[in-house]
Amino acid sequence: MNTPYQNTHYLTSAPSVKNAPPDEGFEVAFAGRSNAGKSSAINVITQQKALARVSKTPGRTQMLNFFRVDDERRLVDLPGYGYAQVPEAIQKTWRQALETYFSERRSLRGVFLVMDIRHPLTPFDHRMIEWCRHWELPLHIALTKADKLSRGGALQTLRKVEAELNAQEGLKVTLQLFSALKRLGLEEACAVLDRWLEMPQSHAV
Repeated sequence: MNTPYQNTHYLTSAPSVKNAPPDEGFEVAFAGRSNAGKSSAINVITQQKALARVSKTPGRTQMLNFFRVDDERRLVDLPGYGYAQVPEAIQKTWRQALETYFSERRSLRGVFLVMDIRHPLTPFDHRMIEWCRHWELPLHIALTKADKLSRGGALQTLRKVEAELNAQEGLKVTLQLFSALKRLGLEEACAVLDRWLEMPQSHAV
């Protein structure tokens, strides 16, 4: 399956919004706890093996990583912390940078939140969800590594997460199953990006 994202390439990394590319056009931010499968999701959507690994190089793990789709559109890889112990001072700086990005970035059209289907709704996920609700940002959640569960088990988890999210007032959210390994849910994920980025129909999936 060809996607309009296969020519996406690394643009720049920014420690804060003031260092980001000009606030114009359209952006979608990818968020996810460490090891949730965010990099794999970005790579399979862009049909590239190691695009998102750029953000893993020293000095970039705590930055906003921008990827150019075309002249008007960008994907943004947000930092995510998980198993590694991160000093509180760094966590505070990171939270402030992300809060500023969520609240001030006018080109941000939606947040694509990646969750490991076996460990959904972590404290990190709840923080991202709350920020999207607070700043009225559209949110799409991909329950990744869906191939690790049976079809029935995956659907059961999907319904459980959906029920919890639907109980939150003022949250604009959609939900899907995803597997980078099996390419499950790829077309659905690209359709969300196409809509948010206002991708020309002649190039959309």
